[in-house]
Amino acid sequence: MESRLHAVERMSHSGQSKQVQFIPIRFIFTNKLTKDDKLILAFDALVLSEMLRREVSHGKIIHSNSYSAVKIKTSVLTGEVRKLVGKIKILVASTSPPDLILNRHCAECEYQARCRQKAIEKDDLSLLAGMSEKERKKFNSKGIFTVTQLSYTFRPRRRPKRRRDKREKYHHSLKALAVREKKIHVVGSPAIKIEGTPVYLDVEGLPDLDFYYLIGMRIKNGESVVQHSLWADSQEEEKTIWDQFLEILSAIDDPVLIHYGSFETAFLKRMCERYGKLIEGTAAQKSITESLNLLTVIYSQIYFPGFSNGLKDTAGFFNFTWTDIDCAGILSIAWRHFWEEQHDKSIKEKLFRYNAQDCEALELLTEAIRQIVVHIKNDPINLAGESSIVRADSEKFLKKARWQIFKSPVSSFEYINTAAHWNYQRDRVYVRSGQVKQNIKKHWKQPRSTTHVEKIINWECSQTCPVCSRTYYVKGPERTKTFHDIIFGHRSMKLRYVKYVFQTYTCRKCGKSFGIPDKFQQRCKYGWNLVAYFFYQIVDLCIPQRTVVQNFNRLFGFRLHRSTLHNLKIRIADYYKETNQREG
Repeated sequence: MESRLHAVERMSHSGQSKQVQFIPIRFIFTNKLTKDDKLILAFDALVLSEMLRREVSHGKIIHSNSYSAVKIKTSVLTGEVRKLVGKIKILVASTSPPDLILNRHCAECEYQARCRQKAIEKDDLSLLAGMSEKERKKFNSKGIFTVTQLSYTFRPRRRPKRRRDKREKYHHSLKALAVREKKIHVVGSPAIKIEGTPVYLDVEGLPDLDFYYLIGMRIKNGESVVQHSLWADSQEEEKTIWDQFLEILSAIDDPVLIHYGSFETAFLKRMCERYGKLIEGTAAQKSITESLNLLTVIYSQIYFPGFSNGLKDTAGFFNFTWTDIDCAGILSIAWRHFWEEQHDKSIKEKLFRYNAQDCEALELLTEAIRQIVVHIKNDPINLAGESSIVRADSEKFLKKARWQIFKSPVSSFEYINTAAHWNYQRDRVYVRSGQVKQNIKKHWKQPRSTTHVEKIINWECSQTCPVCSRTYYVKGPERTKTFHDIIFGHRSMKLRYVKYVFQTYTCRKCGKSFGIPDKFQQRCKYGWNLVAYFFYQIVDLCIPQRTVVQNFNRLFGFRLHRSTLHNLKIRIADYYKETNQREG
């Protein structure tokens, strides 16, 4: 292991018996600490402790513009650091490259464009931004690795009455279907209500400092549009632009604030807490408390043909483009830092343009959602192939998705798929015409095996001690064991629930308790005759194990599984182990 320590502090202790302690120090430029920062410090402490061969339980992080020092207990994170180091070892030792997976850190990487292009070529599932790693692994375990494969798995379900008033859950398969067909898919009944003057809001800030420096407002009144860009040079001017924002809202007749995502929601809440609550009943107070987050209207109800629900992907479907092609939220943070260093007017104008175009895209998206809602109200069961809007919960879509024709270059796959439909109809669907038949033939079910004792066997055991071979014993209590077992007759074989009774003894010489044979010692609900007959068919008659299990289940009403068969094999192998060695 190797680490470049920024600094090491020597901590001296009073007294001669204690050793000098060293702790690592790491400098971080951010104002907020994350768990990753603490893990890196814990790795520094681990490397230092390995080198000094003594425990390093603490470390320090110096961060923020005020150079605040925070003491971290690294011993708590040592276990997690070792696990991560083990994973990195496996990754480095592997000869093949790791799987390409897009994640939220890609925005900070210089190879983002190249990796995204490779993911698009592979049609990788990680392109769907809302899918977690756990969900992706679950799909991979089912053999689904591409967005196109996932799109074929969507099956609309009829919602029960008790859940009709609740919001539909988000379907990744429906998002994949929208991407594949390049059409908008709608579930449920999305609604958007804007009564008043729409004000489209977009805010730029530095999350690291909880500082908001640019408030963009696009006000549409009839055919006229007014754009406001409120700028703060420093944190001291944040209150000034907030007061300007409230002043503009108060001058509008019945304003309706519309924004996209939770960033603006947090902005409105923090500003009210930071600079005082608003006066009840005012237009500004009403518009802020009743602001409309457009993402809540879209989420799980309207699926646009984009890999994410971000404003860039969603507005891009309507051919809206930004002047700066590679613009993003994280890039705007970098632009702000560049402006603070250089005070370049071109960077400030770039931020104004980026913010204003976000507001414009928000307006375009709001109008598009309005049209979609109107389209659904006028034609609630529309599924026309030429339309760009598809109702994914309509009866027509349900039938098309369930019984569509399967085509494959391999003819055998088509036959298997057809047979699967036959099995489904036979096992799950009853087809009837005319009068409803009262008696419907039920499928055969396996009978449950009885647990009522049908036969009692008193097992006679040798009264000689198996250890010292003496007959000097004390009679002990009777023991019983019950099994599902086979009773063999002269020309018959019957399954019975048998109770075996054993008389136990205790040797007075060596204290050994005996009376129960070894083959009855193991805990098992199947008797020895049944187990022997079971393996007689497998070993001597060479009948496949699966066939034998099916026969036992069908004839005797058992529910044997592979795990049960495995345990019976172990039981037989242990019992005949000495015999096998002696014969060998």
